[in-house]
Amino acid sequence: MTSSKPVIYVVDDDVSVGRALSLLLKAHDFNVEIFKCATDFLAFKHPKTSSCLILDLRLPYMNGLVLQETMASQGLTIPIIFISGHGNIPMSVKAMKGGAVDFLPKPFTDKDLLNAIDRAIAKDKIINKDLAEKENIWRRIKTLSPRELEVFRLVCSGMLSKQIAFKRGTALQTIKVHRSRVMQKMQAKTVTALIHFAQKAGLISSK
Repeated sequence: MTSSKPVIYVVDDDVSVGRALSLLLKAHDFNVEIFKCATDFLAFKHPKTSSCLILDLRLPYMNGLVLQETMASQGLTIPIIFISGHGNIPMSVKAMKGGAVDFLPKPFTDKDLLNAIDRAIAKDKIINKDLAEKENIWRRIKTLSPRELEVFRLVCSGMLSKQIAFKRGTALQTIKVHRSRVMQKMQAKTVTALIHFAQKAGLISSK
């Protein structure tokens, strides 16, 4: 699938629901992929494009909440909109705590669903932008030598060049050279930018 249009995944074992949602979503210019069970959805090769998942709570073999947990464990970040004719408050609370965008009881209006989709797609774009930034940062980190990576970590921990030199028993000028190369390879103009990259990469805490 090469279209830039958002992809809306639907996982619902009710064929009539899947058909109705497909007609509605295609009428609003979305690409649509329908699945009758969670395992088929997980086996599908998801294209790198904006998307969200409309997920029925009750499914054969693997229910919606279990699929949500499985997606999280696999790093599948597609935002979820739960739909259910049998939901209850504890289930909806668990779904929302798990990161769901919305929990819509059946029957729901087209407007409610489309509004939820708009929020989910907006969330997905933010997630994808963040992931792309992290991938870009890690590509830069992988260009650092072991010593440069060490200096990178120490600078981001708040240490000055002379403190790093003392800690490593290395000449100050050598540390300055390593630090300059780190700044260049990481494409960071300031230490603040360098710290931001380290936080994004998970090398240091953002707190």
